[in-house]
Amino acid sequence: MTNLNQQSSDDSQAASQQLREQYHAFKARGLKLDLTRGKPSSAQLALSTELLSLPGSADFTAEDAVDTRNYGGLQGLMEARRLFSGMLGAAPEQIVVANNASLALMHDVVVFALLKGTCDSTAPWSKQSEIAFLCPVPGYDRHFKICEDYGIRMITVPMNDDGPDMDEVERLVAQDASIKGMWCVPKYSNPTGAIYSDAVIERLAAMKTAAPDFRLFWDNAYCAHHLTEERIEIANVLEVCERHGNPNRAFVFASTSKITLAGAGLALFASSKSNVSWLLARLTPRTIGPDKINQLRHVRFLKDEAGILQLMERHKALIRPKFQKVLEIFSEKLGHQPGVTWSKPKGGYFITLEVPKGCAQRVIALAKEAGIALTPAGATHPYGKDPDDRTIRIAPTFPALAEVAQAAEGVALCVLLATAEKAD
Repeated sequence: MTNLNQQSSDDSQAASQQLREQYHAFKARGLKLDLTRGKPSSAQLALSTELLSLPGSADFTAEDAVDTRNYGGLQGLMEARRLFSGMLGAAPEQIVVANNASLALMHDVVVFALLKGTCDSTAPWSKQSEIAFLCPVPGYDRHFKICEDYGIRMITVPMNDDGPDMDEVERLVAQDASIKGMWCVPKYSNPTGAIYSDAVIERLAAMKTAAPDFRLFWDNAYCAHHLTEERIEIANVLEVCERHGNPNRAFVFASTSKITLAGAGLALFASSKSNVSWLLARLTPRTIGPDKINQLRHVRFLKDEAGILQLMERHKALIRPKFQKVLEIFSEKLGHQPGVTWSKPKGGYFITLEVPKGCAQRVIALAKEAGIALTPAGATHPYGKDPDDRTIRIAPTFPALAEVAQAAEGVALCVLLATAEKAD
């Protein structure tokens, strides 16, 4: 694709007119394409259809003779906690298995800390001064929504390829006791695909914080979601925190939402024994126990950690071609455009597209008019405000491959048209 910025005035006007004609032709196709959220496709969900027939009507007893149809078992079945021990990097006694979804657990943990404080707090967070969280950007809009709903001030820090800007993180937490937490998606980060390096995790675990009850909200949502042959591993944050004398610092979250059935998965929490005891005490007035039948069916379906990995290989076979197609089309259509870059993730569910400053909202508006639904501009930043208006999150997993290709072509065309309009 020709670089629009390197053309003469007449050539530029002709190119802009050609882009407008191409855009109107694309729009006339009347497509309805959706790249908004990182949802599994129907083909991915079909990989776990067997769950619907488990555990069956005859054998619903857990390994400790518990009748899973009944109340109780607040921490989750032992065999379920053991199943996810390797994935979470924690012993079964340091794990809580709850109902769908991990976002619900994150929400509740924030609310519990606001109302009751953590096991290291001298008072509930809501009774202290203004509360703030560090938010690496680009980041996950639902994390930001929790903070916004509960009046938690959000402080942005830049996200690099190896994790957040640690010089800035360390400076902020050392001087401000109101900073109680930090959102982290440490592996195949949403939306950039960034992978926290061991050095970054060491610094997060060891850093001095003005707040003695500071917590890392470690959303390891994509810990098993590889897109290449490389199964990238990151440092175990629980072990590193304990080694640095901060055993309670990390709240680790994960789920089976993008492993089995997204609407009927299991939420997972792992942390120190003190934090687990704290969470169970907070959950006691909320519930008499989770859905143990769903836990049992997951154990019998997945069987062991090898079973999880085998299932994720089947997921990869379905979604990797979609990512490859988007990257191929972006490279072909946008490869020579100044100010346009995109991530090339090794895992996870998203591609981050960076367009020239001031163009993201226009790209998304053009895409919408042409029948392509994208996540709103600014969703990757707190309060929905991207100060540079550059970042667009692309979620290619849900549509069929042919639709992904159409959508990527349309998005690329919208980027070129928005850039040309800005240059006129």
